Amino acid sequence: MRALPAAALHPRVWLPTVVALLVAAAVWERVAGANPYVLPRLGAVGAQLAGEPAFYLANAWTTLSEALLGLAVGALAAFAVAVGVSESVLLRRAVLPLAVVLNVTPVVAIAPALVVAFGFGIVPKVLVAALTTFFPVLMNTATGLRSVRREVLQVFRTVHASRWDVLLRLRLPSALPFVFAALRVVFPLSLVGAIVAEFTAAGATAGLGTVISVASSNSQLDRVFAAIACLALLGALLLLVVTTVERRVLSWHSSQQR
Repeated sequence: MRALPAAALHPRVWLPTVVALLVAAAVWERVAGANPYVLPRLGAVGAQLAGEPAFYLANAWTTLSEALLGLAVGALAAFAVAVGVSESVLLRRAVLPLAVVLNVTPVVAIAPALVVAFGFGIVPKVLVAALTTFFPVLMNTATGLRSVRREVLQVFRTVHASRWDVLLRLRLPSALPFVFAALRVVFPLSLVGAIVAEFTAAGATAGLGTVISVASSNSQLDRVFAAIACLALLGALLLLVVTTVERRVLSWHSSQQR
């Protein structure tokens, strides 16, 4: 395992973050003490998590499964469409306006219709997460596929490279930084789609969104913020995973050079 660089252990790297967290915790405790019906104390949130770890792990796994399935569906569909629109001007003119309309339509408005159409199971939640992640991956991938330098493209054409060779050996490597930039956004964003779907699925029985909805109706603020803390942790872990993979895959790219 590669050791952390010495610079990362210097206080000027980690101390500002620690101080900011301590200040935020102190402000939180002050507000919670003065307004117990607005914020719970951090100790109460921690006690809630420590008291029912299996409950929160099970619901976190449900939400994470929905988010990752939706991310896979949305990202794969977006990648396929991006390849198509990068290769065909006619397809680009036909598809991109529809994608823009889909993007500007609030997913909160679409989620109830999907729940009505597909029931209270996992399908509408996966579809909402997929819709949430589709547009960023589509636009970034399409931009990356078309970002190759004209001079390099001319070289490929002079050696009579096929469109398949150009796609695999030139366009896809050029698009990878754009794809990972989109993934850094949509990995945590997929959780938002899953949570929105859980909020709108009145018959849902599992998932952090359901926990938050039920606890809010019962004024259980400690449970609400315990579920929110789980969501924040999941989002941070997803971002860490995609960032780590990006550093490995794009070790050759200038964006990863130190």
